[in-house]
Order: sequence, then structure tokens, then C-alpha cells
Amino acid sequence: MSAQTKIALVTGGSRGLGKDMATSIAKKGIDVIITYNNNEQMALDVVKEIEASGQKAAALQLNMTDFNSLGNFVKQTIALLQSKWNTSNFDFLVNNAGMGGTTPFLTVTEEIFNNFLNVHFKSIYFLTQQLTPHINRGGRIINISTGTTRYVNPGYSVYASMKGAIEVFTKYLAKELGEKGIGANVVAPGPVETDFNNAAIRSNPQLKERLSGLSPLGRVGAADDIGGVVAFLCTDEARWINGQRIEVSGGINV
Repeated sequence: MSAQTKIALVTGGSRGLGKDMATSIAKKGIDVIITYNNNEQMALDVVKEIEASGQKAAALQLNMTDFNSLGNFVKQTIALLQSKWNTSNFDFLVNNAGMGGTTPFLTVTEEIFNNFLNVHFKSIYFLTQQLTPHINRGGRIINISTGTTRYVNPGYSVYASMKGAIEVFTKYLAKELGEKGIGANVVAPGPVETDFNNAAIRSNPQLKERLSGLSPLGRVGAADDIGGVVAFLCTDEARWINGQRIEVSGGINV
């Protein structure tokens, strides 16, 4: 490994937006570790795709709903860094792993609330805390949020509230980790046509048409509309962007 090779960890990088983030980051000459929840083969396919482009890659299993598994995941990550890259550190943490769900406020249960809390806030908060000592000076943390923290989409009260917490958290990361030379930003996608949330947009033409009509550009997003922005934030050209929320939504509800 050349001394200049940088490494990114992209959670939920086996499919959808995370896959495009991982492959886009690799195109910048950065090695990538991705995580998957259930589908190991899908993750290994992404690893092969990245390796075919000339970068090193690896996949680890991570279940964000299981808060007590985070410590073991961090140990596995450090062991992988040591065995494959001969280092204990990496450069970019992309907190992308998530779960979808459209539930009207009046029907939200405590179980639903707690699942979203774990996956979209608590686990991200403490996973970031445990990994930060292993992020190199000049590294970045990129948290994935949602356009629905700015505009309202009925049924997203729990999801968007947790993402709102992540946006505040990111500002504190930028402030408190600045002395370590680590930056932190939010990327907030608008509606994107992937298999997220049971392919809610892809499988519902009426919803897709309605959301497309809200954008001045007349369409919903695609995965490759998002990944390149995340990859850019991992480059030296983006070194002075810090503590920002970057919405990548085609100007929806502008």
C-alpha cells in the first residue's frame, strides 16, 4: 500500500445509495470498506466491482438495530484494517446505513420509534464515537440525512426527526473534532428511486409523478445523483467544507 492511499468506511454500502457512494468514492482513488446487514453476496459483488476498478475493498456485517453489537463491529473493523492495509486507522466515515418506513404519526408505536432511534441516531452516535479515535487527521465524517428535515412528507415524522437529530449532531462533530483536524458534513438527498423503503417510489408511479412535479428539474433523483457528491466530500478539493448540510434534491420545494 502506498502511504498516500486513503480508506473510506461506508455503512450500508451493499445496495442503493450506499453502493453508489462506495463505487464513486473508489473512483477517486480511495479504498473502501462497506457494511451490509443481511445480503453478504450483494456486498461481495460491490467489493468485486471496486477491486475491478483498481482499489482495495472489503465488506463487514453490521446490524444497526443491534446496539450491543457495535463494540464487536469496531474490533472487526480495526482487525480488517490491520490485516488488509497494515494500519489501525482510516480516513472517511460515511454513516449511510438506514431503514425506511412510512408511518402516520397517529399510528407510530414505541417499537417503531425505538427501531428508528437505534438505526438512525443512537447507533450512529456511538459508532461514530467509537470509530473517531481511528480516523486520521484530515479525515471526514459524512452523515446521510434527508430532504424531509426541511420539507414535510406525511408519514415520515419518526424518520425525519431522527435525521434532524443527526443534522444537529453533525454540527457538534465539526466543532468538537476540529482540533483533531476532522471535518463533518451532512448530505441530505431528496426523493430517490431505489429499493429503499420497499422501493416506495419505484413501485408507485403516482407517487413518483407527484414527487417529480415538486422539482424544478421535473424528475426524482437516481442513486448516481447522490454518490458523486459524497465522493467529492472525501477529496482534498472539499477540505474547507465543514459543518454544512448539503441538500442534493434537484431543488425540490425550492
